[in-house]
Amino acid sequence: MLNQLQISSLDLRLSIMAAVLVVMALVFHALTGNFLTPENLYNIFQQSAVVGIIAGAIALVIVAREIDLSVGSVLGVVGVLIAFLMYTKGWSWWTASLVGLVVALLIAMYQGWLIAALRVPSFVVTLGGLMTFRGAAFLVANGKTQPVSDPVFLLFGGGLNGSLGPTLSWVLGIVLSLLLAWNALSRRRKARANGFPLRPLWFEVALTLFFIVLLLGFVATMNAYVLGDGGVGQGIPIPVVIWAVVVMILAFIVNRTRFGRYVYAIGGNPEAALLVGIPVKRVMMKLFLLLAVAVTVAAIVQVSRLNAGTNSLGTSLELYVISAAVIGGVALTGGSGTVLGSVLGAMIVQFLESGLLLLGVDIGYRMVIIGQVLIVAVVFDVLYRRATGERMT
Repeated sequence: MLNQLQISSLDLRLSIMAAVLVVMALVFHALTGNFLTPENLYNIFQQSAVVGIIAGAIALVIVAREIDLSVGSVLGVVGVLIAFLMYTKGWSWWTASLVGLVVALLIAMYQGWLIAALRVPSFVVTLGGLMTFRGAAFLVANGKTQPVSDPVFLLFGGGLNGSLGPTLSWVLGIVLSLLLAWNALSRRRKARANGFPLRPLWFEVALTLFFIVLLLGFVATMNAYVLGDGGVGQGIPIPVVIWAVVVMILAFIVNRTRFGRYVYAIGGNPEAALLVGIPVKRVMMKLFLLLAVAVTVAAIVQVSRLNAGTNSLGTSLELYVISAAVIGGVALTGGSGTVLGSVLGAMIVQFLESGLLLLGVDIGYRMVIIGQVLIVAVVFDVLYRRATGERMT
């Protein structure tokens, strides 16, 4: 049946994670009574954006058998720098953000050169970066909080006005639904034209309708969140829109570009990739530069959400980001994982965090539980690969 429906082990893994997400939501709602309310779901999706933006990019780094432990500290120094330039120096938000991006790229070039050219283990390089750039975040503004008030910049973090509103949200949902239908039809036509076996038509239609209903249900839920009496629905938060755009760009890079194929080839077998002529060093440098762009985008969203830049910005974020990627099915041994999986991983982490918070669980216990969930995810990954015959090393 799985062969007939062309359901791969990767598809099955993503389906299992989606089922886990649904079960978590139902259990937490049964225990709290308010987990699945529009207000809570709106906040969950908005809070997941920063982790999700970086998780998608770091997933590709892990696929290539590398790691970056410094993403939280880099986000901190970039975010504080942007806020410092806006508040203390009076710069516009876009010039400050551009400088933040340049700094993130310079950091990525420095660490990427050590890793790609000198072959220093990425664990060591980025562990040093974790400490270095956390100190740099303090030095940028001398440990002082830098508030931001630019109304345009604050839209990127959501909040009262940082959403699309009901009308634009429905328009976006309908357009994306049409794109899903067109993509399914186009993929089926190409498969038929090239002589590839086709999925049963009923399954293709049912699968497409499922994702369309899920998308429109998400839009309806976001529109159902109303602030104040007699107000209109908030609609899709802008941080979620930014997250979605980042995921689509990363998915395009992975599925439609030579660079994306090179990343998986390097992760599968670096020596073989080098022998067949893949520019491994160049690809690794580009990977860290891509991650730097994602970190800058996440820093803008985070500073905007908090309305300020502090030297503690991004503290422990690397743990949540890596957890989201691993829980999302990215193999720490490299060569396997998807951007979509990182989205599900980020949602699982945030669902767990939000559910435990609503239950009144202390932060110490929450950290213990989330850490053990990460271990369970890795154990599941190992057992799943053994059961499906996927490559283990």
